[in-house]
Amino acid sequence: MSKILIIEDEEEIADLEKDYLELSGFEVEIKNTGNEGLEAALQGQFDLVVLDLMLPGMDGFEVCKKIREEKDIPIIMVSAKKDDIDKIRGLGLGADDYMTKPFSPSELVARVKAHMARYDRLVGTAAKSRNDIVEIRGIRIDKTARRVYVDGEERTFTTKEFDLLTFLAENPNHVFTKEELFREIWDMDSIGDIATVTVHIKKIREKIEYDTAKPQYIETIWGVGYRFKI
Repeated sequence: MSKILIIEDEEEIADLEKDYLELSGFEVEIKNTGNEGLEAALQGQFDLVVLDLMLPGMDGFEVCKKIREEKDIPIIMVSAKKDDIDKIRGLGLGADDYMTKPFSPSELVARVKAHMARYDRLVGTAAKSRNDIVEIRGIRIDKTARRVYVDGEERTFTTKEFDLLTFLAENPNHVFTKEELFREIWDMDSIGDIATVTVHIKKIREKIEYDTAKPQYIETIWGVGYRFKI
């Protein structure tokens, strides 16, 4: 269940927002001062913050700024002030949205859902991007750009060399026969010339190993095949 933090000094408004959000399936916590809200936001595991601008103690601008310095969760700033300068300042400090009071609780719920969905998509995209990078002991394989770096230095690989290295690195400590690697990378039955696997392993080692006579990454398992050591 997604968890929302409301930082609002007007208790009636906070309670109403809480009721509507809970009816929509969110878990909600309320803090009534800027200092308490900031502490909760930084220490708790919240998925979104509804932040009032005018708060006792630390105002919403400062709270927003400090939250944004440490977390990238969505922040919806709310205020009775209609001046564009406040909206511009709030968004400039990292708020994702700015709502002017009075507004309907249902509109708040709609905006919360929209920002949560957008944030989930962004996080998902970032995660996918991270999954397109394989890093093992000084070797960095960028699957999207199809580039390989060894200790920060880029090495050039042919298409099949890259595919073979990536496959082995993504399945570390697993021993593959030459036939299995041939079928996986060349996409054909092992009746072909599996010696090409040996040739490609040799070329890959020349590009990633410090000493090809004593490989640190791609190990030969005699009588069986190869494995990528981690």
